[in-house]
Amino acid sequence: MEEKVLIIDFGSQYTQLIARRLRELNVYSEIHPCTNIPSLDATTKAVILSGSPYSVNDGILPDVDLSPYRGKLPLLGVCYGAQLLAKQNAGYVVPSKIREYGRANLISVSDSPLFADVSVDSQVWMSHGDTIQDIPAHFEIIASTESVKVAAFKIKEEDTYAIQFHPEVTHSEDGKTILHNFISKVAGLKQNWTPTHFIENTTADLKAKLGDDKVILGLSGGVDSSVAAMLLKEAIGSNLTGIFIDNGLLRKDEYAQVLHAYRNMGINVIGVDAGKKFLDALKGISDPELKRKAIGRVFIEVFDEEANKIENTKWLAQGTIYPDVIESVSVKGPSATIKSHHNVGGLPENMKLKIVEPLRMLFKDEVRNVGAALGMDPIILNRHPFPGPGLAIRILGDITEEKVRILQEADHIFISELKDKGHYNNVWQAGVVYLPIQSVGVMGDERTYENVVSLRAVTSVDGMTADFCHLPHTFLGMVANRIINEVKGINRVVYDISSKPPATIEWE
Repeated sequence: MEEKVLIIDFGSQYTQLIARRLRELNVYSEIHPCTNIPSLDATTKAVILSGSPYSVNDGILPDVDLSPYRGKLPLLGVCYGAQLLAKQNAGYVVPSKIREYGRANLISVSDSPLFADVSVDSQVWMSHGDTIQDIPAHFEIIASTESVKVAAFKIKEEDTYAIQFHPEVTHSEDGKTILHNFISKVAGLKQNWTPTHFIENTTADLKAKLGDDKVILGLSGGVDSSVAAMLLKEAIGSNLTGIFIDNGLLRKDEYAQVLHAYRNMGINVIGVDAGKKFLDALKGISDPELKRKAIGRVFIEVFDEEANKIENTKWLAQGTIYPDVIESVSVKGPSATIKSHHNVGGLPENMKLKIVEPLRMLFKDEVRNVGAALGMDPIILNRHPFPGPGLAIRILGDITEEKVRILQEADHIFISELKDKGHYNNVWQAGVVYLPIQSVGVMGDERTYENVVSLRAVTSVDGMTADFCHLPHTFLGMVANRIINEVKGINRVVYDISSKPPATIEWE
């Protein structure tokens, strides 16, 4: 790595967005919690202090020593980071008389390089309960809003800047410009972090790390594990073996299609049809957490059995991506569990394999960009996210072979029509949910009492938040008619118009 920006995380919900915006500007950035800051190395060229849900006055977070950075590296404090800089320098940070959340407009902007090409009335996004009331003499105010006099400041004789608002959120109209000014005009970074750059560096690192060792990788058909496989194939060729397990809960014909795609991509892959084992293990289970645990247990058993057939394997590759890494070392430890996640790379303790994670520093959108640069088959590259437990968590209640068949057929119609009518690439994730209720219907002259399914389609960037898709009513009506007419066992189709939050994307 030639150059990077160190982001010190004080627990803000927006910290990942800072890193994402810098990556979009072709600058490599790393997030580290304020409780465990790494030692500086020669590649660190600038530092950003994030916001926080806490106050600098309440003593919850450590009083980070900023002396290693101040005056030595360009430094930008955001919200809490700005307040921390002020407090450590005898500034006065007090609770705001009115809690400042939401849109505000700048009313004065200096000619500082940080605000180059930023208009005086630019909208910014405030989210803080404290405000900086007074600053010391060696600070200078460089921006203000109607209610926040010290909206931004600079420490004289240093490349140390601070802003009270959040430039990383899209509500700050010139936020990306401000971040660009910091990394280009203040820090002078090269902005050469690109997919090609990542591929070249990563394949070289993998070759050096793995040598002639054999590696196995649990493939899911998803983007993350597939891009990891492509990178490893570039580095070690046939010494990589992918294991793709059909758990009987994939979409219609997906196992054969994905297996074919992997082989066309030149990946050495073993396909394992283990659907019966998974369905047997799920028999009679309705609780979604117990479903996940049963699927995870059987997956590890099947994967272990197949892995043991490959002699002299030393490494297990996993498709871990950067949000997983950040979550595991967050300021306050891993966040509360909303639901268990089925990790395809579950590692039995007795396997004793070393772990290699070629994507662990990439965000999801970067993974797709790398896949595109590697020439990945669009069938896999452009796939919507699909849950590890598959259709098991889209069937509410117990799992049976007949319910899986019905859901596969309904889902196939929905996804096929999204593709045929040009909606698929405008949707982040879509699928059908089998509901544990039946309803009265009329087909021909007969009364029916059959199953209900819900269509689900959302737009999102990374799955952290999501809005339901405003698909045309005529399209939804056509899909509903097809499902009811063609899938025996369904007589009613509904459309889920809830967003995340408060709902989740999946129903279980």
